[in-house]
Amino acid sequence: MELNNILPADGAKHAKRRVGRGIGSGLGKTAGRGHKGQKSRSGGFHKVGFEGGQMPLQRRLPKRGFKSLATPFKAEVRLGDLETLPVAEIDMLALKQAGLVPELARVVRVIKAGELTKKVTVKGLIATKGAKAAIEAAGGSVA
Repeated sequence: MELNNILPADGAKHAKRRVGRGIGSGLGKTAGRGHKGQKSRSGGFHKVGFEGGQMPLQRRLPKRGFKSLATPFKAEVRLGDLETLPVAEIDMLALKQAGLVPELARVVRVIKAGELTKKVTVKGLIATKGAKAAIEAAGGSVA
């Protein structure tokens, strides 16, 4: 192989569309823009969602819902996940190192889902009533 013999793959290159160059090109006269109207003119453009002056769809529909900006900083952990951890004292750092909560998490809530049989001490985390009862029933504590 030599540099002067290298060619692009078949079909990788194709001729540029030359508009307004006669009837034989298939793109003569109106140059593929159809007849009349705003979109056929040079500079004829409108913003995304513009419907010719009609009230646009995104303004006709009612506003709905809310997306909290605090979401990425909150996380939940199940009791079953605490069971799998090899440590007896569970805090935010232990959960992050185990990959159970994202690095961005600032507030972690322990929820009652799954079983907890071993004794664990939960520090610096929020626990629901049911989760707290389950942890204490297993001989652990929530601080």
